[in-house]
Amino acid sequence: MTLAIAFPMIDPVAVQLGPIAIRWYALAYIAGLVGGWQYIKYLTQKFPGNITHEQVDDFLFWATIAVVIGGRLGYVLFYNLDYFAANPSAILQVWKGGMSFHGGFLGVVVAAILYCKKHNLPMMTFGDLVACGAPIGLFFGRIANFANSELYGRETDVAWGVIFPNGGPNPRHPSQLYEAAMEGLILFIIMFAISRRESLRHAPGLFVGIFIAGYGIARSIVELVRQPDAHIGFLSGGSTMGQWLSVPMILFGLFLIVRALKSQKTERA
Repeated sequence: MTLAIAFPMIDPVAVQLGPIAIRWYALAYIAGLVGGWQYIKYLTQKFPGNITHEQVDDFLFWATIAVVIGGRLGYVLFYNLDYFAANPSAILQVWKGGMSFHGGFLGVVVAAILYCKKHNLPMMTFGDLVACGAPIGLFFGRIANFANSELYGRETDVAWGVIFPNGGPNPRHPSQLYEAAMEGLILFIIMFAISRRESLRHAPGLFVGIFIAGYGIARSIVELVRQPDAHIGFLSGGSTMGQWLSVPMILFGLFLIVRALKSQKTERA
C-alpha cells in the first residue's frame, strides 16, 4: 500500500480586512524580500565597495518591482504565451500564481545594473551582496508555491509523497519543498560559509557566479521529479523547460566564478 501525506488545507487568505484579502502567497514573497534585504545590510560592513545601508534600503523598492514584473513577464513569455495572448487581463492576476524565477532573476539583474549606474556603485560587488541574500527569497518563494498547491512534482510512491488538491488522487513529490531546501537553504549555507573568508569577499563576481550556477544545478536536479506544465510537457529527450533555461545559467555562473578567482590571483601576484 502506498503511503501518502494529505495536503494541509491552508486557507490561501491569511488576513481579511473588509474587501482587502492578504494572502499567504504574498506574505511569503514579502518575507523573502525583507529577509534578504536585512541580510544584505548586515553584509555591507564585511564586503568592499563602501555600499551603505541607505543604498540597500533604496534598492529594495527597485528589487521588489523587478521581481514582480520580471517574474510575471517571464512566466507569460516562457511558459504560457498562447494563453495570456488570448487572455491579456489575466497577466495582472499575480495572486493566482504563475511566476518565473528566470524572469524575476533577469528583472533584478536589469534593476541592479541601472541602480549601480545611477549611483556609481561597483556593479559586481553590489551583485555579490544581492546574490548572498537571494536564497532567502527563493526559500520563502518555494514555500509559497507549496502553500498555493502549484508547481508540484510527478506521481511517486515515496513515503513523503503528498496528495495535492489539484494534482489528482495519487501522491506526488513535494518538489516545491525540495527546491526550498536546495535553492534556498543549502545554497544559502554554502554562500554563507564562503563569505566568511575575507579573501573571497574581495573577488568581485564570485558570489554572483556561485548563486547563478548553484541555482541552475539545483533546479536542473529537481526538474527530474517536478511535473512540467501541462501545456508544455516534456521537451527533447525528456527534458523540461526549466532545465533548458537553467543550462545557460550554469555556464554563465561557472564563467563568473573562474573569472573572479583568476582576477583575485592576478591582484595578489
